[in-house]
Amino acid sequence: MVPFFQRMEGGAMFEAVIALCLIGAPQMCRDVLLPGYEASSSDACVEALSTAELPPVSGFHAGQAKCRPLGPVAAFTQIAPGVFVHRGVISDAASENQGDVANIGFVIGSRSIAVIDTGGARGVGERVYRAIRQRSDLPISHVILTHMHPDHVLGTSVFAETGAEILGHARLTDALNDRAETYLDTFGGRIGAAAFIGTSVILPTIEISESQTIDLGGRALEVRAWPTAHSTTDLTVRDTASGILFTGDLVVDEQTPSLDGSLIGWQAVLAEMAALDVSQVVPGHGGPLLDWPEASAPMLRYLGVLGADTRAAIAEGVSLGTAAETIGQSEAENWQLFDLFNPRNAIIVYTELEWE
Repeated sequence: MVPFFQRMEGGAMFEAVIALCLIGAPQMCRDVLLPGYEASSSDACVEALSTAELPPVSGFHAGQAKCRPLGPVAAFTQIAPGVFVHRGVISDAASENQGDVANIGFVIGSRSIAVIDTGGARGVGERVYRAIRQRSDLPISHVILTHMHPDHVLGTSVFAETGAEILGHARLTDALNDRAETYLDTFGGRIGAAAFIGTSVILPTIEISESQTIDLGGRALEVRAWPTAHSTTDLTVRDTASGILFTGDLVVDEQTPSLDGSLIGWQAVLAEMAALDVSQVVPGHGGPLLDWPEASAPMLRYLGVLGADTRAAIAEGVSLGTAAETIGQSEAENWQLFDLFNPRNAIIVYTELEWE
């Protein structure tokens, strides 16, 4: 059994790691965090490890578990009592950011903690885990994945190893099973093989088809599943104590919206979200705290331009290939990563609206 975290009251904290090396390239290794063995001294960490029953490791050359000083910690801002947010870099996944390109949150109740999204690699999840453990020794009971995209879900394994329930949309399991190999190959290639060691796709243990309330102890989180919009697997999370809504990529700021679902569905969901009893949101990218529903205006404008440009191109008989080069271009100066996401969006919207 993984021992409880030993809370540090000052001085250096120690943690347990195990070196994993690629079988085909043994010079490529990474110290992978073993969650649950944190201690205020090296001796206490070693003692905890001495009685540990570590799970077997497959697919890697594994060294001996050891204790070391605390590794890198993700930076979080407290945006309301007990509510913390980490702002990811506005960028595609790359070796420079190691997949830390999405916003991540956690909420602390009186009994347990919930994490909202986990980043684009296990290493990101480890840095989030350390940040949580610097603030609380309560168990991490839930991880809520706001949608299927790899920058939001590939850091989940470190939390699954602590026994946390993994919550996702009712369609998330199928979506991840369909794309797991692609996600791992793509993100592993962008981040680098060594930095990506230990990353895996973790499937939800609880599926949400409509809504569910999570009780963290004196603090309730309302998790809601939405129809196809940004993706086919969108969830939002509302902290009832603060009224703050975590939107995943249903709402983004600065970074170009990325469509992997339905334009019409996304517009409808944003309109419905505008009527929610919410005054602030944490978007999937940018922000990290925005006024609501004001933050929906740039999103709706961009999606409206996509729709109008696409319908005009279809009416004029412009081919998909040609239209994809012009759809949405008037929005280019308003968003970052525009050339990465807008061409994909144009193709998806054209395909959706061609037969409406």
